[in-house]
Amino acid sequence: MPAPTLQPVTPGASATPSPAATLSAKLALAAADIKLSHSVFALPFAVLGAVLARPVTESAGTTAGKLGLVVLCMVLARTWAMLVNRIADARFDIQNPRTARRAVASGALSPRDAKLLAAACVLGFIAAASGFGLFFGNWWPAALSVPVLAWLAFYSFAKRFTALCHLLLGSALAISPLAAALAVNPAALSLSPVAMPALYCISGMVTLWVAGFDVLYALQDADFDRRIGLFSLPSRLGNVGAVWLSRLMHVGAAGCLVLAAVLDARLQTIFPFAVGIAACCLVMEHIVLVRRGLAGLPLAFFTLNGIVSLVLGASGIADVIW
Repeated sequence: MPAPTLQPVTPGASATPSPAATLSAKLALAAADIKLSHSVFALPFAVLGAVLARPVTESAGTTAGKLGLVVLCMVLARTWAMLVNRIADARFDIQNPRTARRAVASGALSPRDAKLLAAACVLGFIAAASGFGLFFGNWWPAALSVPVLAWLAFYSFAKRFTALCHLLLGSALAISPLAAALAVNPAALSLSPVAMPALYCISGMVTLWVAGFDVLYALQDADFDRRIGLFSLPSRLGNVGAVWLSRLMHVGAAGCLVLAAVLDARLQTIFPFAVGIAACCLVMEHIVLVRRGLAGLPLAFFTLNGIVSLVLGASGIADVIW
């Protein structure tokens, strides 16, 4: 399969937006800018990790409470990571026609307000993580909350010195099923002969899957990154080499899914069909980019990858519950 033919994207001219005035306007602007809806990429895997690790004797009410905290932590953690990204990259974003209208770079959201929102996310995340200790006696999430936030923020600076930044992003999302499992049942990662292998396979899948589609997303900034000295696989290897590495990553991701189903008997009814659907979506993602180039990114990046996460998460949860 050849590499996609990329066409330059010409941005539309626009005036510099006025800074948001009210708190609600700032929150709405930040949520729109960081695309809060894209939490769907990691959230289903976090819930799946929690369900896989859930003690079989646990009451439905207890499980619901833990899952509520997992979801809250996921949203706060991703919001923090994306705000750090916008703050750290503002000086680069303003030079790139594709990203010049991002909230912080354009001045619509001041750096001070972005930092305050990021700080609020940190406090909210630590509080939510502490909820596992206060209500369920598990203080591991609270103890690891700051290291987790630091790792999530690290990706935004990695592109300054390594082309492996895509794998770092993948690992940032991949800790979600493991962290959720640790939050709902600390013994799951150390004692369970059933849940542990599948959880690590799912985490490996998320790493390779996210890294693979992030490489494709970086194709549109390859020339810009090369010009100002930022690192990415497209800027260092060229489009053809980067696309082939993305394909290999997605083959590896599919292999991890197969291993997860083989290693955990609870994932052998509906989940294998979802693995097939996910594999088809990944193949289609690359076909769309070959045929449509950058114009196919909205379908390839957002729609198809959203289907992958939702189908895999829902099917895995259904298999475990029923």
